[in-house]
Amino acid sequence: MSRGHILLVDDDRDLLKAATNWLEVSGFAVSAFHRPEEAYQQLMRDEPDVVVSDIRMPGIDGMTLLNSIIKIRSDVPVILMTGHGDVTLAVKAMKQGAEDFIEKPYDAEHLLSLLDKAIEKRRMKQEIARLQGLVHEGSGGSEIIGDSPAMRDLRSRVEMLADLDIDVLVIGETGSGKELVAQALHRQGRRHAGPFVAINCAALPESIFESEVFGHAKGAFTGALSDRQGKFEHADGGTIFLDEIESMPVGLQAKILRVLQERVIERLGENRLRPVDVRVVAAAKSDLSGEIAAGRFREDLFYRLATVDVRIPPLRQRKDDIGLLFGHFASLAAHRYGRAERSMSADLVARLRQEEWRGNIRELKARAERFALGLDGAISSGEAEPTDDPLTLPEQLADFEGDLIRRAIEDSDGNTAKAAASLGIPHRTLNEKIARLGLRERRGEPSSEAAK
Repeated sequence: MSRGHILLVDDDRDLLKAATNWLEVSGFAVSAFHRPEEAYQQLMRDEPDVVVSDIRMPGIDGMTLLNSIIKIRSDVPVILMTGHGDVTLAVKAMKQGAEDFIEKPYDAEHLLSLLDKAIEKRRMKQEIARLQGLVHEGSGGSEIIGDSPAMRDLRSRVEMLADLDIDVLVIGETGSGKELVAQALHRQGRRHAGPFVAINCAALPESIFESEVFGHAKGAFTGALSDRQGKFEHADGGTIFLDEIESMPVGLQAKILRVLQERVIERLGENRLRPVDVRVVAAAKSDLSGEIAAGRFREDLFYRLATVDVRIPPLRQRKDDIGLLFGHFASLAAHRYGRAERSMSADLVARLRQEEWRGNIRELKARAERFALGLDGAISSGEAEPTDDPLTLPEQLADFEGDLIRRAIEDSDGNTAKAAASLGIPHRTLNEKIARLGLRERRGEPSSEAAK
């Protein structure tokens, strides 16, 4: 499988041929052009993953080509190749919409890194747009989102079990999406036209549990002024979801077991058995073996519930989905609150993937909503804070230089010697620039002077 399709433009035929051969050997499909107008015509017919163009060319230059691409293929990232004296022009190009630039003579591995990041970012945006389309078509945001092998397997298992009218135990950590799976089982199954009723077993006090779940007859207790239908009766013909079932008091577990075995309920204060036609989906944070061993959960109820189980992997075990999920939730929040969607940088996605996410999807969603509202600050997005005062050219160059150095250090896993080599400057020069630009202070590290 190709790493991506690159449209390469350079008026130097020898460099064009050499770069094309090298990129193809590296796994990319390449369409190479030495005339920008031919590249533009190709763009009208085809859509590459990335355009890489020299910035100085006779006739149509890289800036003109960039502006044309933005008009006809606005979602295609453009990386410009510049000469040593064109840094100011490259800064201008990035402000106009270029994805990045690389200075000639460029480091081959650095260009590969830029290409991979640009392609990943574009594909992520396309997938987010696809998922957003599903939401607008009526899914209500209840899709099981993710493209990792674990999530593909989860969707397949849900699809397989949805139309089987058997009880299911969903196992997953707090915030991993257990109710979402329960809703998917209901929505995709034969009971989809019936009600979906959720009960949080941890939130219902034991004193009112029976009344809430099984209902009560008039006069059953003080304040019972009329007959009341319970949750199981209300769910008749549909699905009842018992969340955090490990929190259910042992005394009540026997009553739930009877319902599962006989499919009848008895209202509090009434001697009449009422049949209920429900599918039960229960959820627990663990496989319940510890609760059973401690005597807090009935083993017979466990085996009755766990005819089949569905296990949800925690977010930290499917880090490839983090950027997709974050972008999806951020997009939903932006639409909900009437905000413009903020772009996600590759650096932001990399940082998100490094986090623990003990709160799983719930924690990620909260972070994404704060990001959409601009409440996380510029550092969380990898973007610079907007300013009303235009920066001078030296300030722009210093900011740009600092960004390049930070990126090189991150790509080198903090190894400044390796970063200096990738930037093509002596190690000592890089250390001096780090100290002068205050980069370590910005990253929360001691400065070069403080370390001495």
